[in-house]
Amino acid sequence: MKWQSGVTLVELIITIVVLGIAIAGVVGAFAVISGRSADPLNQTRAITLSQLYMDEILTRYYDESTPVGGGKVAAVEVDCASAGPDGEIRPTFDDADDYDGLADTPPKNSSGTSLSGYGGFSVSVSVVCAGSEVAAANEDAKRIDITVTDPSGQGWLFTAYRANF
Repeated sequence: MKWQSGVTLVELIITIVVLGIAIAGVVGAFAVISGRSADPLNQTRAITLSQLYMDEILTRYYDESTPVGGGKVAAVEVDCASAGPDGEIRPTFDDADDYDGLADTPPKNSSGTSLSGYGGFSVSVSVVCAGSEVAAANEDAKRIDITVTDPSGQGWLFTAYRANF
């Protein structure tokens, strides 16, 4: 009797089904990974963008009443109730709370020119008196919240405090 080797049709079909299931799982994992490959890039760009805005805001006076050359503003002169621009436009913002309510889509530099490479990003700024959050009188610190939203809709919140000194 002649000995024959090989696989039966049933074994071949089972092998094809098992391989098909394994490949489907691997392809599904790659789809999830490749779908999130932009997340680190968007996070890095959001950090850079928030740093640009935060640096701009923190270089401004604490309040409209801040004396030339700096110095502490008297508590009665700090207006915590009406943050926002005092009739200025962004290139002429001179104190931190002028930025309250700023919303840029697309993001812009301090002179109002759109930043290249940030299409799909948006930036919003909130400035509130928050001294009580840092163990000081409420008018002695302002919390600056910058929210950067990337093209995928992910929001990134960045916060800093500006002290009255």
